[in-house]
Amino acid sequence: MRLLLLACLRAQTGNATTAERIQNHLHAAGHTCVLKDAFMYESPTEIANLTSTDMFDAALAIHLYKGGRLLQGSRIPFGIIFGGTDINEDIKCEEKHHVMGAVLQEARFAVAFTMKMKELAAAEWVSGQINLAFKISVPGEPEARKKIYVQTQGIKTMPSEAFDWYRFLRNAGIPTDTQSLHVFLLICGLRRVKDPLYLVDVFSDWHRKDPSVHLGIIGPAVDPLFTCEVKEKVKRAPGVHFLQEMPQDDLHAAVRRCFAVVNSSISEGMSAAILEAMDLGIPVLARNIPGNAAIIKHKETGLLFSNPQEFVLLSKSLMNDPIMEKEIVTRAKEYVKKHHSWESERKVYQNLVLRLQ
Repeated sequence: MRLLLLACLRAQTGNATTAERIQNHLHAAGHTCVLKDAFMYESPTEIANLTSTDMFDAALAIHLYKGGRLLQGSRIPFGIIFGGTDINEDIKCEEKHHVMGAVLQEARFAVAFTMKMKELAAAEWVSGQINLAFKISVPGEPEARKKIYVQTQGIKTMPSEAFDWYRFLRNAGIPTDTQSLHVFLLICGLRRVKDPLYLVDVFSDWHRKDPSVHLGIIGPAVDPLFTCEVKEKVKRAPGVHFLQEMPQDDLHAAVRRCFAVVNSSISEGMSAAILEAMDLGIPVLARNIPGNAAIIKHKETGLLFSNPQEFVLLSKSLMNDPIMEKEIVTRAKEYVKKHHSWESERKVYQNLVLRLQ
């Protein structure tokens, strides 16, 4: 089949890496899968012209609103993959809610990263009951729940062997002559929902008392205006560093050398950065939100914090208890191997696209 895959393709973002991974899975099965950036199109008519001119047989989209809305009324069958902000944030907007419900009805299948995400979608759009948030009738079909599949993200990490950790530290402005250095990395696309400034003040206060701790914020400038705000804040925050985005193999190598990976998002679908850190044997400290709690069991496979002060307390306990650290990373690596198999994800998507024939 010749397949179109619509997603937000900003480099080094979660949607982009997920899209590239799915493209790889489908190419391996003998299909042709063409990636297109959803932000380059404004209406379903443009996509209808594209699929007709380029002779696509079927389509996929990541994100029920950003990608899915462009496939409404499509002449070709399509499947949808939930993003995270669609279910957690866009669902609160009445207009987007209506569009996403229509997209879900038209799709041959939908993929949710977690059972919780599936249940949220099912409760909103496939019950056929009144949606209390907007007081409107949401058309649904009893069988629609069955077309939402749960497939966790598959993880495969490939750290660059040529990566120079000390050069990385020097470029970040982190001193390399400190005897004991604890570098925390916060990896995210720079936009408000990721809330990268959440820990900046408390981390700077901690750094003033303990100069060995440093926080590096790294990721693409998804929201340019907000990125400027982050840079300005970080300039005035000792111990906190703004780092340029880098190729994924270098990023994995940096993660492998850091002390811990941090997630401070307001909402998440399923954070690949968290799962990659787990796979690389690095402890994770994550904000206690549903998307993070779905993949982290507190004090078993990672640490969940509810406020900045708790983050510091948990970080200190991790630094002072190497036995706990070793146990957490061992269990986390086992969890990823068992529940986030790249090979299992490949088989699922290769089977699902057959429903588009």
